[in-house]
Amino acid sequence: MEAFLILEDGTVFSGTSIGSPKEIISEIVFNTSMTGYLEVLTDPSYAGQAVVMTYPLIGNYGICHEDMESERPWVDGYIVRELSRTPSNFRSEDTIQKFLEEHDIPCIAGIDTRALTKLLREKGTMNGMITTNEHYRLEDVLPRIREYAPREEVRKVTCREKQVLAGSGFKVALMDFGAKKNIARSLSQRGCQVTVYPAYTKAEEILADEPDGIMLSNGPGDPGECREIIEELKKLYRTEIPIFAICLGHQLMALATGGNTYKLKYGHRGGNHPVKDLTTGRVYISSQNHGYVVDTESLSEEVARPAFVNVNDGTNEGLSYVGKNIFTVQFHPEACPGPRDSAYLFDRFLKMMEVKKHA
Repeated sequence: MEAFLILEDGTVFSGTSIGSPKEIISEIVFNTSMTGYLEVLTDPSYAGQAVVMTYPLIGNYGICHEDMESERPWVDGYIVRELSRTPSNFRSEDTIQKFLEEHDIPCIAGIDTRALTKLLREKGTMNGMITTNEHYRLEDVLPRIREYAPREEVRKVTCREKQVLAGSGFKVALMDFGAKKNIARSLSQRGCQVTVYPAYTKAEEILADEPDGIMLSNGPGDPGECREIIEELKKLYRTEIPIFAICLGHQLMALATGGNTYKLKYGHRGGNHPVKDLTTGRVYISSQNHGYVVDTESLSEEVARPAFVNVNDGTNEGLSYVGKNIFTVQFHPEACPGPRDSAYLFDRFLKMMEVKKHA
């Protein structure tokens, strides 16, 4: 069945419909990872978005459910150059085609993803429609496409109730704004007892459980929309509990302390983004998935100082908070799949909790 990708500027790509034949309108973003397509599909940070994979062959190692970063996929749609018909991998349990069908996700294959990605880089992230309706009329669909905007995505992806994961070490409160599984796994592997809290949990409830540390997770959407969460983070900031934040959590902590965020032209999404540690000068290759960044000019130097910077475009990749046991990063140290260059940041978090406990 033929399918069409219609962008808000009127550009149309035609290809083959894979997965669900349903029609969707979403924000179209691209990911430059060469592996990890299942992790991309199941990353809650992609809620409200349809993802273009720049690597030309997707699905060649099949589907292994153990690698999922949440219980279900979150992307609105999927856009690829070629889907492998026959996966080759001893761990494979399914094909990506069947996975997309089972989860009602529309996919368009066979389009020039290189041309599409270049267009998104030149014009910036755009809304788009994936449809199998060959009788569409541009004058009818373009207003609908342009009106689309993701809303309340964190509320959609967060857990519904508190969950306690096994562990006998430091008690870590993980605020779930759309947390990838590997964040909790990375803490559990270091012996922590992780308690996962819904995104809109009141600070008082978290503090009543007396955590040794607080983890703020990744998540989807515009951080400026999360006003209720920001108000609770202001309360957590005023404590002396060590806090480590990733991606959306990093942005929300900046907003809670007087900073601003802004939207990038086309975002950072992939597993090959270089970031520089401003303390040591060392560069790490990182996994990233975000469309917004912190405006460091909006933050007082008495509150927070830049800790990491993106080597490609100079945007902020991390903050160290002055006089506080708080550090935050824009990239993903729990990267799954890799690179795992910055996984040491979890050890830094544990060290902070240890020092605070024995102070």
